[in-house]
Amino acid sequence: MGFEQRKGANMSSRIKRGGRQSRLAQRAAKPSFDPAAPGQIGGTYRPLSDQDLKAIYETALKLLENLGLGEVPQRLWDDLINGGAIDNRAGRILFPRALVEEAIDQAAKTFTLHGRDPARSIEVGGDKVYFGTGGAAVQTLDLESHEYRPSTLEDLHNFTRLQDRLANVSWYTRCCVATDVPDNFDLDVNTVFALLKNTTKPVATSFTIADHIEPIVKMLDIAAGGPGEFAKRPFLKAHISPIISPMRFGEDAVDVVYGCIDHNIPISCITAAQAGATAPATLAGFLAQSLAETLASLVMVHVISPGFPMVFSNWPLVIDLRSGAFSGGSGETVVLNAASAQLSNWLGLPSGVASSMTDAKAIDAQYGVEKGQTSLAAALAGGNLIYESSGMTASLLGASFEAFVLDDEMHSNTYRALRGIEVTDENLGYDAIFEAVLGEGHFLGTAHTYAAMERDYFYPSLANRDEPRSWAEAGAKTAWETAQTRAKEILDSHKPNYLTDEQIRDIKEMFNILYG
Repeated sequence: MGFEQRKGANMSSRIKRGGRQSRLAQRAAKPSFDPAAPGQIGGTYRPLSDQDLKAIYETALKLLENLGLGEVPQRLWDDLINGGAIDNRAGRILFPRALVEEAIDQAAKTFTLHGRDPARSIEVGGDKVYFGTGGAAVQTLDLESHEYRPSTLEDLHNFTRLQDRLANVSWYTRCCVATDVPDNFDLDVNTVFALLKNTTKPVATSFTIADHIEPIVKMLDIAAGGPGEFAKRPFLKAHISPIISPMRFGEDAVDVVYGCIDHNIPISCITAAQAGATAPATLAGFLAQSLAETLASLVMVHVISPGFPMVFSNWPLVIDLRSGAFSGGSGETVVLNAASAQLSNWLGLPSGVASSMTDAKAIDAQYGVEKGQTSLAAALAGGNLIYESSGMTASLLGASFEAFVLDDEMHSNTYRALRGIEVTDENLGYDAIFEAVLGEGHFLGTAHTYAAMERDYFYPSLANRDEPRSWAEAGAKTAWETAQTRAKEILDSHKPNYLTDEQIRDIKEMFNILYG
């Protein structure tokens, strides 16, 4: 096709679109293709060289083989010995290299994290990146007063239904602790009830002790449709920290691991050592110890049930060595969590890391910088599940409604960055450049531009791109104010109930439900 023919066809296509009103309508419509969808591919950021990876891995294996783990509960001790571990006759159990590598080889490399709504399920592992939540905030940044107060069960319900509307929270772990529920069993029960009532995404929780698992599974069965139904398609996973750094097991958490495996509850075994406190202050030394501890969790799961779904959750935490304060938004946190994701992916294991653990208390510049740098680095490094990434403030002590909606938009920008640049003959735009240069002298309104607008660009709804005068005339709102408005709109309008009246009645007959 010659230039005049192309120009005529292009002019015709512009006429058919119906002018300015049609173009405005097109811009307002939801794109037919999401340019920033969850599950983009990570792994381009590699803070560790191949030599570095091998050195850290070899050091972790030597620690497991020569130092091993202490304070091993008797049931686990017996299972480890039967699986090939060695009693060092000094109260510690050693993990031969062959046993560790057998556990890696037979581990679940991918598995489905089910949502009660199957359309919301995600595949964990491989090279896809998903943002989700975590945390146990004991304070909530109040929507009205903008001051912190103790988190409540009502807050937990509200956070859960808020995130149900946020597309980039791919799974939801309770983000705050209901401090107004003093009984531990009631706390575990009411936490799970809040998840079941307010979202159909994949969810996660923690169990205070193993004895709470079986009765709560009965609640999960009610939501799943009857006795035994939850185990057939588990839509809840458990967060467990079975290792106490440095290099010893925690008995209660180990019991929870056994209980979850018995009831087919997928698990995220979280190592959360602190650099300079419970692990070496040097970043390389920290990574070696933390990897050894997370591998010990994997071996534990392996000797109980080979191949059981486990997220290899190696979460490096950093403290300010001057004061001992947790430092969730530091440059060290950036590189350590990225390196952890790289290590886990190098081993072929489903990786879990943490990000967006800002130390900021307000929704301010510190908040934005720390959240942006930590979450982008973890995603670029290829963390499969990135925890703590939505709503958390104040070094994980706080949770914020405004932060949830701001973080959701941040994740869209991160996914767009991960998606990269598609180089095709059409995208290179050879013909389009000819038409613009020899025609109207610009690319506005052309078919090539419209196609890119729909396909290649993410358009924020919270970030303000107006010129200063328009922004001032509209009230000069800060990001905090804009996010407050959006959070209130969602909470006022989105009041789901994903349980039937009969299911709620059955649950309330069985448990002490305190809200909802």
